[in-house]
Amino acid sequence: LQVLNKTKEFEEAVRKVIKDVNLDNDIVVSVFETNIRVLGGLLGGHSVAIMLKEKGEHMQWYNGELLHMAKELGYKLLPAFNTTSGLPYPRVNLKFGVRHPEARTGTETDTCTACAGTLILEFAALSRFTGTSIFEEYARKALDFIWEKRQRSSNLVGVTINIHTGDWVRKDSGVGAGIDSYYEYLLKAYVLLGDDSFLERFNTHYDAIMRYISQPPLLLDVHIHKPMLNARTWMDSLLAFFPGLQVLKGDIRPAIETHEMLYQVIKKHNFLPEAFTTDFRVHWAQHPLRPEFAESTYFLYKATGDPYYLEVGKTLIENLNKYARVPCGFAAMKDVRTGSHEDRMDSFFLAEMFKYLYLLFADKEDMIFDIEDYIFTTEAHLLPLWLSTTNQTISKKNTTTEYTELDDSNFDWSCPNTQILFPNDPMFAQSIREPLKNVVDKSCPRGISRVEDSLGSGPKPPLRARDFMASNPEHLEILKKMGVSLIHLKDGRVQLVQHAVQAASSLDAEDGLRFMQEMIELSSQQQKEQQLPPRAVQIVSHPFFGRVVLTAGPAQFGMDLSKHKAGTRGFVATIKPYNGCSEITNPEAVKEKIALMQRGQCMFAEKARNIQKAGAIGGIVIDDNEGSSSDTAPLFQMAGDGKNTDDITIPMLFLFNKEGNIILDAIREYEAVEVLLSDKAKDRATIFKGKMIPNYIIDSNLEVENMDQKLSENDSHKQNSEEATSASQDVGTVSEEPEEGESSDVTDPDSVSPADTASDSVTFSNQDSSVPGHREAGAPEPACPTGDSQPQEQQTETEPNSRVNWDNKVQPMESILADWNEDIEAFEMMEKDEL
Repeated sequence: LQVLNKTKEFEEAVRKVIKDVNLDNDIVVSVFETNIRVLGGLLGGHSVAIMLKEKGEHMQWYNGELLHMAKELGYKLLPAFNTTSGLPYPRVNLKFGVRHPEARTGTETDTCTACAGTLILEFAALSRFTGTSIFEEYARKALDFIWEKRQRSSNLVGVTINIHTGDWVRKDSGVGAGIDSYYEYLLKAYVLLGDDSFLERFNTHYDAIMRYISQPPLLLDVHIHKPMLNARTWMDSLLAFFPGLQVLKGDIRPAIETHEMLYQVIKKHNFLPEAFTTDFRVHWAQHPLRPEFAESTYFLYKATGDPYYLEVGKTLIENLNKYARVPCGFAAMKDVRTGSHEDRMDSFFLAEMFKYLYLLFADKEDMIFDIEDYIFTTEAHLLPLWLSTTNQTISKKNTTTEYTELDDSNFDWSCPNTQILFPNDPMFAQSIREPLKNVVDKSCPRGISRVEDSLGSGPKPPLRARDFMASNPEHLEILKKMGVSLIHLKDGRVQLVQHAVQAASSLDAEDGLRFMQEMIELSSQQQKEQQLPPRAVQIVSHPFFGRVVLTAGPAQFGMDLSKHKAGTRGFVATIKPYNGCSEITNPEAVKEKIALMQRGQCMFAEKARNIQKAGAIGGIVIDDNEGSSSDTAPLFQMAGDGKNTDDITIPMLFLFNKEGNIILDAIREYEAVEVLLSDKAKDRATIFKGKMIPNYIIDSNLEVENMDQKLSENDSHKQNSEEATSASQDVGTVSEEPEEGESSDVTDPDSVSPADTASDSVTFSNQDSSVPGHREAGAPEPACPTGDSQPQEQQTETEPNSRVNWDNKVQPMESILADWNEDIEAFEMMEKDEL
């Protein structure tokens, strides 16, 4: 509020916090989140309060109450540090600590690097403000331990570490989720505390980042022990903070490049998806209103003075108002492709997004204090720089040892240098951005593999993926030489696994890596034409009136909804038999309606033909896997039956169990339920074409939408980091057939079709890590291959005896509506890292 020049409102808010907030609660909290949000908020509020008090106009009554609360909270977090390593437990009970029988925590063994390494600013500030050194000591000890456990040859750190042994649990490394703010706090700790050891550590890590992770304009995760090997082919949205950190470092050129790449992704999807692939397709479709890109935009404008970044900020504001604004604030995007919402607005949206956007456009006279006198925490709370000379309870001993001799070429563009010193020259930034302006829409950038880059025109691999035959003994011998083993799985698939250490030589190992990359690319090319974007099922009847949008999987047959923009609208009817695998016995109930049926027991195309014969105008297949949801499972396409499907002319969509039950419960509650099947959610003005519709809320859990906005289902997400590495919201291909089993859609080159589940298929694993098989099938994009593309997942129908059970499957409508308000386990691991 004070940054926004709302002094009276700030003063009132401080009074309310002092009066109403109670920290002595029996509640288990994240140490990381509580530190950056609550402790940081209290310290930031105290910083501004004492500044206003010194000016003599406001806050004259203030006597450090926020600081007293911060100190109380600091002591409540300290039990988490009771480990031999000094790394804190990830969670602590505010009332009972960690080991107390009633604490309900203390059994954890792992924490993320950012969780343990993002404490020093708040804890040191608390020590400097209060003169109590213990907080800064604990935070420094945690940082020291992480530094000592870095991988010494690469100088990189992993994502997850064991808090007792210091062993790396997840050995992939990047600048996004799980690590991001660790790097941020090393550099900012140097700025705030003036300790050279923090700068030396940051520079060592930064050299490694620019050497291995930075592949301009991309930032790709690598393995800490084998940093020349990419760990994944997609990027998460949290790395959008890194250009801003590079500005603070003074490395402007790569900051501009990465920022521009991110902006092109935003222009394509309106928001930055939670994760996206190296060819800029959606990997995870959510967008919880993250502020990191706005943060980097602000810092780049401050560094370059280029008005282009004001235009970027304007675009962000317009998109927020157009797509995310709801009557009571702003709603997180459940799916950037369909426009659906989540019923949530995280605190970082208020603490960071509004602040950075305001500061982007604010003039100096708009501020009643100099923002340059403060440093931003990772949650954008303000801490005064004068803390560096106040209550220096920790002596500035350089405890950092074994620094690597840094390559000066990695710092050519760092300040100060003779080429550029924060030039405020818009043409400088423009010249760097120009080559990237079409990077998303008009090109398919293919990352040059490390091997090709290092070998140049060296020897080619002895075996190309397009020539490989699993039945050829000579080919198998070549694979063995390259360290690639072939495993026949029980379900008929063939899995390729590379172990570089088992290769005959280092060159053979490199050939093996190239072969694996080619095989992935080949598999992706085989199925590229099969990819379709997700579709929308929108409930338009009373009392929903278009407010509820369900994300649906498309079919590779039947009406193409992308070519029929009006969609198909009609009342829904449940068919008999419910599986749709034989002639429909209630055609009078189905005629001119959209048929609802259960997945299972026959091919999707057979279901479609049966309901079309009964007179249905469309079909919705509902998953019979209890509890399945588009929140936690990858969307997929319904494949044909291997025959010509031109006779199917009606649209067919697939809903997971949770979304399907919303429609089934609506039928039970309201009987007549009308839906719209379309390529994207439609606004109410388009749906009702000027007709009078009630502009009220039937249930407080349903959100009313502006007439010009896309409408949404408010669903919560359930996803953790382990699932996140192998699952996405992208569209894969599914065929239904009676036989049990599940197979990947990455087929053997000799097979007939990626959609043919009877053919052998190939899965891959690099360095013992399986390669996830999901790809986004968005709007039409350039049909050019990418070496980083990944195969899709194909599933087959597995439960031939499944039957619908109305008593078990249908819940009261109130239960479904209440379920929309759950805010549970959303990106559990990544939320620890400010997701």
